Amino acid sequence: MVFITGGTGLVGAHLIFDLVQKGTKVRALKRSTSNLAVVEKVFHYYSENADELLQQIEWIEGDILDFYLLDELIQEDEEVYHAAAFVSFNPEDHDQIRQINVEGTHNIVNACIKNKVRKLCYVSSIAALGRGEGGKSTSEEDYRDATYKSSVYSQSKFDAEQEVWRGIAEGLNAVMVNPAVIIGPGDWNKGSSQLIQTVYKGLKFYTKGTNGYVDVRDVSKAMIQLMESEIIAQRYVLSSEDWSYKQLFDSIAKALNVKSPPYYAGPALSGVAWRTLKVLSLFTGKRPLITKETAHNANSFYSYSSKKIIKELDFEFIPLAKSIEDTCWLFMKT
Repeated sequence: MVFITGGTGLVGAHLIFDLVQKGTKVRALKRSTSNLAVVEKVFHYYSENADELLQQIEWIEGDILDFYLLDELIQEDEEVYHAAAFVSFNPEDHDQIRQINVEGTHNIVNACIKNKVRKLCYVSSIAALGRGEGGKSTSEEDYRDATYKSSVYSQSKFDAEQEVWRGIAEGLNAVMVNPAVIIGPGDWNKGSSQLIQTVYKGLKFYTKGTNGYVDVRDVSKAMIQLMESEIIAQRYVLSSEDWSYKQLFDSIAKALNVKSPPYYAGPALSGVAWRTLKVLSLFTGKRPLITKETAHNANSFYSYSSKKIIKELDFEFIPLAKSIEDTCWLFMKT
């Protein structure tokens, strides 16, 4: 039996599909307001028996902020995948980010310890890592400097990891994954999946920054393989390749048969953009599409190494070009 949080999100939906398809019994936690549309789409993307497979999921309404409910739901010797998180780089979401990502993980860890689960897999983020020194790619060994300035989201994922390490110190069997920017079919109006729709609608600007990317199918596969292994007390970077944003946008545009973004937006123009949108949001009440953090990230050069999981699990990542091609095909299909 497997218990999953965050099952209605991009990673969670693919994870549930992979587990159910293997015949694993899945119980998944969802909030009363959660929409199952992404899960249903993912199942129909990959299976002709989607409706039958969907019936095999046991959905439970609840919240990771409710420790007593988690304590009641999580069972002894169970495998737990904790993928629930609140992803935002908007300063207005500060309290909610901290509450869901840190307090929620604290509750999951405590419930897992109390009920003596077989193993926990926590979905962290590359945002929780430090930076490789001397031009080296960031790896699992790069821990954050206490003085490092970052977004609230990044700090929350780092603090959530500390909760898992604390659980490990108290005897919990656990592993963590640190995915790069995840490419895959999900909610086309939010998260990384929104990149596809943004380019399709006619994105005008690109930046010269670089980042790491990984196929959502690889994230799910890595999590399952780690849980099936004897590995504990470890974390793993999941990044297929480092690409520039221009390379990414050009590749997406080609796959969608639309024009590539024609204009370069350097740090100065990006700075003007996020400040302007912030002021406009005060009048419109709408959240700005670009924030200080996202503007900074878009012009930064990040590189990540997945050598650890490649070596220890003989893991093979889907090439990023293939990920983009498959995802864009599904976007156009729907």
